[in-house]
Amino acid sequence: MRALWLVGMMGSGKTTVGELIARRTGLVFVDTDSVIEAASDRAISSIFETDGEEAFRDLEADCIDRIVATGRDCVVATGGGIVLRPQNVSAMRSNGRVVWLMAGRDELAARVDDSPARPLLFNQQTAQRLDALLVERAAAYAAAAHHTVDTAAKSPEDVAREVILLWDGS
Repeated sequence: MRALWLVGMMGSGKTTVGELIARRTGLVFVDTDSVIEAASDRAISSIFETDGEEAFRDLEADCIDRIVATGRDCVVATGGGIVLRPQNVSAMRSNGRVVWLMAGRDELAARVDDSPARPLLFNQQTAQRLDALLVERAAAYAAAAHHTVDTAAKSPEDVAREVILLWDGS
């Protein structure tokens, strides 16, 4: 067995699907955003506001390195921008399988809201900002992923089943 890394845009279902997969496989579930918040004793939005996006990306990279260093089999839900740093992608790919949970802009917009918990969307036009992020990140998600699963119009349970089948067959 090896680590399963879930990547994709905010609202793609990484945390929900990751928790389901972990329960079904008996593996530990790790959410990088939750790990970062617990370690820094601050919300992601606070880190973005106070320290900036680059500082947050540094914390993400450290988190990935720590997960890889444990050598544990686990299911990992990553932050949406984790693929923006090539060293993160390299670490994830060398430590297991990367699955891109993909959804279109309208689907993502229906799943997320304009709240401080989503610092890249807060106080912005959600649909337009999602369009920009999708354009910015799509190639990085595709390059990082061993597999892609379209989550549109699927239940989290259906997505989890599909991911497990891909992962087991890898």
